[in-house]
Amino acid sequence: MSDMAHAAAKKTDVARRGRDRAGKEGTAIELTGRQREIIAIVKQHAPITGEQIAESLGLSRPTIRSDLSVLMMLGLIDAKPKVGYFLGKAFSPEGKLNLRLKEIKVKEAMSRPAAIRENATVHDAVFTMFLEQSSMLTVTDDAGGLTGVVTVKDLLKVAFGNPNASSIPVQMVMTRLPRVVTVSPEDTVLEAAAKMIEHQVSALPVVLRREGEDEQKPPELIGKISKTNVVQLLVDVASEL
Repeated sequence: MSDMAHAAAKKTDVARRGRDRAGKEGTAIELTGRQREIIAIVKQHAPITGEQIAESLGLSRPTIRSDLSVLMMLGLIDAKPKVGYFLGKAFSPEGKLNLRLKEIKVKEAMSRPAAIRENATVHDAVFTMFLEQSSMLTVTDDAGGLTGVVTVKDLLKVAFGNPNASSIPVQMVMTRLPRVVTVSPEDTVLEAAAKMIEHQVSALPVVLRREGEDEQKPPELIGKISKTNVVQLLVDVASEL
């Protein structure tokens, strides 16, 4: 079997195992010097056969077989029988966008949180939502730790048919930890977006919990990431390509 045919035959299985491994480890695969050379050769001479790539490197075909498989798994090169190797989808605008989004952390896209204190009232919450143009408010203690969130839906539930709702403490209507879905500044934006979709919320608090810190202590609130932040990020990244 030719080098190209062997790599193409293994592509699906290798890609699956590679995605599983990357998902478990959460780390990117670092290319070797020879793999980078192969990409450069393919970029300059595509379409090019496996035999020609090996000859350019001064190596035998079996020697570079695993390198070709890895590069195909990552989408950096692709191949067609009787045609040869050429650059993969990772080098297309869509591929570059996909790779970039997988790298961007929440801390790069988050915004300032719209927050109120636990002793605030429902009236205070409504007023703050109006000023901040936000459908979700984070609720903090005196030390700035996150204790809960309150949404428009929470406020509507308590206000409907209740003339005294405005004076009710917000801590009586908010969703409390640990029921609040949060993200870390080191999570990726894609992970944050997936959480928003899964839990059907428009925004997530970004919290920081230091190693060794008491789990019972409210985590420090450092930001908020919303659907608007994600859309803005998509526009910014796409415009860079």
